[in-house]
Amino acid sequence: MPLPTQWTLDLALDDADDDEAVRRRSARKLRMSDDALPELVVLKRSIDARHGRVRVHLLVAARSEASIDEAAAPPREVVQPERIAIVGDGPAGLFCAYELARAGIGCVVFDRGKKVQPRRRDLKSLQQDGVVDEDSNYCFGEGGAGTYSDGKLYTRSHKRGDVRDVLELLVEHGAPSAVLTDARPHIGSNKLPRVVTALRERLEQVGVQFEFGATVTSISRDESGRARGLKLADGSERGCDAVVLATGHSARDVYEWLAEAGVALEPKGFAVGVRIEHPQPLIDGIQYGRAAGHPKLPSAPYHLAHTRDGRGVFSFCMCPGGFIVPAATMRDELVVNGMSLSKRDSPYANSGLVVGIEPDDVSRAGYGGVLAGVEYQRRLESLAATAGGGTLRAPATRATDFRAGRPSTTLAPSSYQPGLMGSDIAAVLDGAGIPIAARLRDALDVFDRRMRGYVTEEANLVGVESRTSAPLRIPRRGDTLECLGIDGLYPCGEGAGYAGGIVSAALDGLRVARALIDKLPSP
Repeated sequence: MPLPTQWTLDLALDDADDDEAVRRRSARKLRMSDDALPELVVLKRSIDARHGRVRVHLLVAARSEASIDEAAAPPREVVQPERIAIVGDGPAGLFCAYELARAGIGCVVFDRGKKVQPRRRDLKSLQQDGVVDEDSNYCFGEGGAGTYSDGKLYTRSHKRGDVRDVLELLVEHGAPSAVLTDARPHIGSNKLPRVVTALRERLEQVGVQFEFGATVTSISRDESGRARGLKLADGSERGCDAVVLATGHSARDVYEWLAEAGVALEPKGFAVGVRIEHPQPLIDGIQYGRAAGHPKLPSAPYHLAHTRDGRGVFSFCMCPGGFIVPAATMRDELVVNGMSLSKRDSPYANSGLVVGIEPDDVSRAGYGGVLAGVEYQRRLESLAATAGGGTLRAPATRATDFRAGRPSTTLAPSSYQPGLMGSDIAAVLDGAGIPIAARLRDALDVFDRRMRGYVTEEANLVGVESRTSAPLRIPRRGDTLECLGIDGLYPCGEGAGYAGGIVSAALDGLRVARALIDKLPSP
């Protein structure tokens, strides 16, 4: 009988990391002798804790048959480095630059923030002193918003070849090799900064240029209306053949000057809500049952979703063994996000718990114009800052109090360093004009039935989680990916409305780069 291309194994936890056990089970499944079995490779690994029974699922293949790509194609020496200007050094901008360099096409990457290491110092000041640097924070700086919020690499994209390319590039520059096989891979906020630095240094070696502390205030156009350069906050101008706009979901000033310049923008759906935080052992007990505490089990994740009357409430960016962090980009606002280190060994689990918002919801609440979603987010974040009492303290309510419709005067312990303020988080959520607390309360009832003990006085709802995605999209042409009405301007990534995480943003960066490569003359 010929050897199948690949096969699955269902193993006990202690056997999943035992190569001999994997060989024995494979031989039994394939009805072959152990000696006749070739060298094996694990293609994918996932943990199944359903029904109170913890098993590990492995996708296995013979190494000779497995589709294991060679090392990701490297960049090469570039020419004419001024040809492309990329605005934003997050995953979309960084991977766009890498793909251009593979084709020998140079670019300059502009970022309003700082390199990873000085950015880290600003985050420490943000956490400990409540000082917000409006250009260097959890959203702005080298690597983008994902650099210091866990480095989750899970994506629902079906372009598996492209996904593999992204993951291999990350591994080649220092990410753990497990990201190639884990079903829900992540790098960790302690390791991802080094990976981002290594990618940038590799590109610099072949001639790609990076400018930090460079805030772009507008694009320049020639007589035909084509994008031909950038204007910076310091008054300087830079010419180029094309502009890639990869600024992320929090660069609201970019939306403003695009709107003033007459660039087409369109509202899109997004989500807002809270971070819910539990003790990690409680989540482990719910998810793993009697196996909780096993030394080979990672901190348990979860995913929850509920839809009623066509509107959804769902968990978002779940961080097992993680921390809640302040993600504000302005001094008068409060935004929270989640992160975790590579070991995910914090005693807390947190997740966004967010409600879907549609453009019609925003307009009915009295917000007008193409920036209505942005204004709604700002109002919500301002209310949260006021409810927290300033200095980045976050308003919070125990889950049991929230479900009962009352404020909290005491709170459970939390990982959030600036501190929590007991309050009525429902009043904050509804105060910006869109009633969402009732939808969140209804979903919590459902989630507590699915995960018994999820709604507990040991859990806090911390507000607000409002930067799940961009509330706008910059429309682009389907054939060239250029901005509608402006040749030479390429909206890209999450801020442009075409991605929703590190990998999907990187994929969009690769896609835009390939569109540019097809259109530009060969260097």
